Amino acid sequence: MNEEFLERIRSYIPDEYDAFVKTLSQPMYRGLRIQTHKIDPETFFAHAGMRLQKAPFSDQIYYIDRPMGHTIGHIAGLFYLQEPSASSAVTALDVQPDDTVLDLCAAPGGKSTQIADRLTSGFLVSNEISRHRAMTLLSNMERMGVMNMAVTNLPPEKLCEKTAEAFDKVLVDAPCSGEGMMKKHAEAADWSLARVLTCADRQKEILKSAYRMLKKDGTMVYSTCTYAKEENEEVIRWFLAQYPDMKLVPVEASFGRPGFGLSECRRIFPMDGGEGHFVAKLVKTGGGIGRLPIVKSDRPDASARTFIKQQIGRLPAYFQVKGSAVFAMEHPFLKLPALRQGIYVGDVLKNRFEPAHAFYMNADWIDAYQMKAELNEEQADAFYHGMPVVLAHSKGFTAVCVNGYPIGYGKSDGRQIKNKLPKGLRLPPHSHIKKEFR
Repeated sequence: MNEEFLERIRSYIPDEYDAFVKTLSQPMYRGLRIQTHKIDPETFFAHAGMRLQKAPFSDQIYYIDRPMGHTIGHIAGLFYLQEPSASSAVTALDVQPDDTVLDLCAAPGGKSTQIADRLTSGFLVSNEISRHRAMTLLSNMERMGVMNMAVTNLPPEKLCEKTAEAFDKVLVDAPCSGEGMMKKHAEAADWSLARVLTCADRQKEILKSAYRMLKKDGTMVYSTCTYAKEENEEVIRWFLAQYPDMKLVPVEASFGRPGFGLSECRRIFPMDGGEGHFVAKLVKTGGGIGRLPIVKSDRPDASARTFIKQQIGRLPAYFQVKGSAVFAMEHPFLKLPALRQGIYVGDVLKNRFEPAHAFYMNADWIDAYQMKAELNEEQADAFYHGMPVVLAHSKGFTAVCVNGYPIGYGKSDGRQIKNKLPKGLRLPPHSHIKKEFR
């Protein structure tokens, strides 16, 4: 462990330094956050067959002591695996059901899917500047069944040209030196003060754009997973000096401890039950109120409309058609470059319609699917290895489910269901679905 880093920690928390060092040899905290749009906690625990200890950072996050990535619950998007203290930022943001929200540095998607779980009529823009990380973000949004959203891959300064003063809530979970993730990543070996200062400069540039996109009376939360004052309290002091109409307000929460010299902020150290996080909450008292740039809804091909009605019994409110691809949601589409807006329904191919995996993962349609094939654990394992499922079923496309929750889709000929799971989601040959969640 870098000695200069440890001396800095000693200067921050001299009375708890030994306790902090002890945590460095302990396992990382693991967390599981229930996605309540898909499943309520009581039903979740009934299927899980176990009770878990709740973490203090969110109403929906619990500690776990084992890997749960290849369980049915994870595959179905019923929960998200997340370091527990990482959920604190969205708790501080206090998202309301009809808010328009921006997650400016969104990959891999833990905070974005947590935000989406709090929205009903609202809308979420999840942005990630790295193309590779943005694709991971999109995959997680799809697995968790988020519909009223846009995933963008834009530099913050470009995004704010399109969405000035348009958001009720903005989350800036800023790229940082990652001191709180030292047990997970290689930051321990690579740590340097120069890197901390470089991160602080980048964070300030990101905040300039975030400020421009926040409405008057809107709320911004700034968070990092580092301990460095230069990236936390000092960035907030700089920001307040640059933008006098931004007011620092208390993070009203019981988790963690006050910030250093800024008691309104919250800091989380490993001794507080999480690996490490900093959270600051600010309100914009000046500026104006802008609008998201929306576009007129498209009218998809008759084959797409017929398919959707047959599958969920109705048509969504808004559509976007790009070439053969059809997308849908209950919020107007935006005039904005995006990797994805809404749910990818499928493609019109030579007067027929071929659905997409995302169509069957939508959290809002779980109870609406008219065609469902229920699998047992053995069949689900075969399905997630790309195998067809021998099962008498009505002919046509069908959601493939376990306990009523879709894990993908297939096409039945009456005797077996042809597997339509995307190859990139299939399990390796020697991996199997775990039985911790039934």
